[in-house]
Amino acid sequence: MELNQYLWIEHTQVLQQFLPLWSLMASHSDTLVVFFGATAGANGGKLGSDEREIILLVWQIVDLHEKKVGKLQRCLVKPDTLELADQCKEETGLTLEDIVAAEPLDKVLQQFQQSVSSELKSLGRSSYTLCVNSPLVIRQALHPEASKKNLVLPECFFSFVDVRKEFHKCCPNAGPVQKLTLDSMLEYVGLPAVSEQMFGVKEVRSMVQLTLCILAEPHNHKFSCVETVKYKFDSGTCSKTEPVDSETVIRARGLPWQSSDQDIARFFKGLSIAKGGVALCLNAQGRRNGEALVRFINSEHRDLALERHKHHMGSRYIEVYKATGEEFLKIAGGTSNEVAQFLSKENQVIIRMRGLPFTATPQEVLSFLGPESPVTDGAEGLLFVKYPDGRPTGDAFVLFSCEEYAQNALKKHKQILGKRYIELFRSTAAEVQQVLNRYMSTPLISTLPPSPIVPVPVLTTPPYLPAASSTRDCVRLRGLPYTAGIEDILEFMGEHTVDIKPHGVHMVLNQQGRPSGDAFIQMKSSEKAFMVAQKCHKKTMKDRYVEVFQCSTEEMSIVLMGGTLNRSGLSPPPCKLPCLSPPTAYAAFPTPPAILSEAALYQPPLLAAPRPAQTTAHTPAHTLAYYPHQPHLYMNMNMNYTAYYPSPPVSPSTVSYFAAPPGAVAAVAAQPHHAAAAASSVLPQPGALVRMQGLPYNTGVKDILSFFQGYQLQPDAVLLLYNFSGQCSGEALITFPSEEIARRAVAERTNHPFYGQQVHLAFCN
Repeated sequence: MELNQYLWIEHTQVLQQFLPLWSLMASHSDTLVVFFGATAGANGGKLGSDEREIILLVWQIVDLHEKKVGKLQRCLVKPDTLELADQCKEETGLTLEDIVAAEPLDKVLQQFQQSVSSELKSLGRSSYTLCVNSPLVIRQALHPEASKKNLVLPECFFSFVDVRKEFHKCCPNAGPVQKLTLDSMLEYVGLPAVSEQMFGVKEVRSMVQLTLCILAEPHNHKFSCVETVKYKFDSGTCSKTEPVDSETVIRARGLPWQSSDQDIARFFKGLSIAKGGVALCLNAQGRRNGEALVRFINSEHRDLALERHKHHMGSRYIEVYKATGEEFLKIAGGTSNEVAQFLSKENQVIIRMRGLPFTATPQEVLSFLGPESPVTDGAEGLLFVKYPDGRPTGDAFVLFSCEEYAQNALKKHKQILGKRYIELFRSTAAEVQQVLNRYMSTPLISTLPPSPIVPVPVLTTPPYLPAASSTRDCVRLRGLPYTAGIEDILEFMGEHTVDIKPHGVHMVLNQQGRPSGDAFIQMKSSEKAFMVAQKCHKKTMKDRYVEVFQCSTEEMSIVLMGGTLNRSGLSPPPCKLPCLSPPTAYAAFPTPPAILSEAALYQPPLLAAPRPAQTTAHTPAHTLAYYPHQPHLYMNMNMNYTAYYPSPPVSPSTVSYFAAPPGAVAAVAAQPHHAAAAASSVLPQPGALVRMQGLPYNTGVKDILSFFQGYQLQPDAVLLLYNFSGQCSGEALITFPSEEIARRAVAERTNHPFYGQQVHLAFCN
């Protein structure tokens, strides 16, 4: 009984799946409406490629049972832009005077419906299907124009048959579908070309003759290749293991940043996008970059999409290029079960929330959205984006069951939750997957590496690992490109490299010996570390912004030994077991280049003799520590070898100087007075310094300059302060030209609203 019940349910589902197709096939069993259209620009094979409006519709009914035809109808259409291309004038014979007196498209479509319905009634028929000579008039002209003009097309325009494909099915030896023309098809079946000269009428009469011919003996053709136009775009997810044909993917560029997947689907209206086939691209900061990858159901629709290159979305033109399946999967493909479960509820509107407090709870978010925008299934309709170690990112995605609820939520854009204003905007299933992929792939310091493959020499006391201290004379660089080397870090730090301690660059490797994206830099003082953190935070390195924040050698050492460093403080390594092998004396040995790749797990960073920095015309050179890419390799394994952490867990605190190459300077030439001069150039000037407190977390320099408009400030006069986690602390230091101007600014601007928040100013003596 249970089996029969299961089979019945399955059979019913199959019937429901194919019912629309059967209804379409049944719908054209009575009559065909042979349909033709022309635009004010290019026609024929380029119809619709130039965004020009429809100016002519011609149609005629064919009774499939009686093999009779109805009255031919020809209607001119008045476009919004009264202009005809020269090519159009030549092909159609129409003039501006002809179309000025015509009705607009919506009125003509009403006439079309009334005319066809009246004729069907007189013939005793009940249904019809459009028959066209190519899909361009439906897919590339009618649907895009109706979408732009917010016209609701009659249902008949969402299904049609292509006479060329039907003819090819009937006469497969006539040639490929793409090369078939009305004249060539008529010639193949032995019919003369239509002598009619009026544009549009000739094409419709040719199609009618061809249709009657293949319906009759000996062909007895049945029209069955019904094509459909999707009513709406279906969102969904895409697995990284799913095969994606590169001949179905395009890249759209120049999109407005707030565009949703539905906006992009509307731009490609008339073409069938695969389920979940819109992937909005994000930049390194997680924001949309104006690009999207779009996957269509087949190569034919992809080729039609390419014809919309430089068509407009609002006032912006969109560039459309070919892309690959690999590019699409890189953006939209995912493996997260959490995302799949979150997106399993279909027909939901997705909203992205950005800038949430890290302590925000589901209940606080639901309260923020309010009863007028209820979230689907309450807290289950929220997806908080987190790093792999569970730290919140400040992003979340929310599901709403209808457009009205989503619109109510969007009204909360930039309203305050806690002490932060929250950004809300439309999102997509592919963006959910992409954001999760981006954060889940964020490299972490290894917490449980595998056992080492070979025994290595160890030291109980590393000669260059600094003694633990609470002095905050170090900085942590987070988010480095994986290809970044020490040369890149030195270039990134710029003038501050003079303040790095010898052997002070510590690159953190993961358990495979590859860069983790983190590095620690020991500076000569806590003041130098402070300046680096403030000046270099969120500067870009190889198109990625790098977070820089101040820390101590104690914090650095704990991380290097496997602990974690986050906003909550320090977590020590999971265990501190006795050494499995007795400590040995220091041992340095050469590593042949041939086995370097095999020993990647144990590869330390390399230090060489320093060389002079690049000089400028007005300042003496400061010699810097220089780290070449390929010196002779020596490895010093000086970390405690425990069950928890193999040796060495990280590098480059474990190496010594090599012999200086010829001509190199073997020591850093300390020049305190020059260093002081360099430092003073980036410090606010005494006597004119103002502290600004209560800033929103995403405040930029331009915002502060705008706030102090009229006070003669330069961009380098603003110094934003960041907390230990690399987030804006809500404070800034402002350098004014004089003490008088600084005091006037404090008196005039303190407690003034700054993007919805009151800021406090204090003069620093």
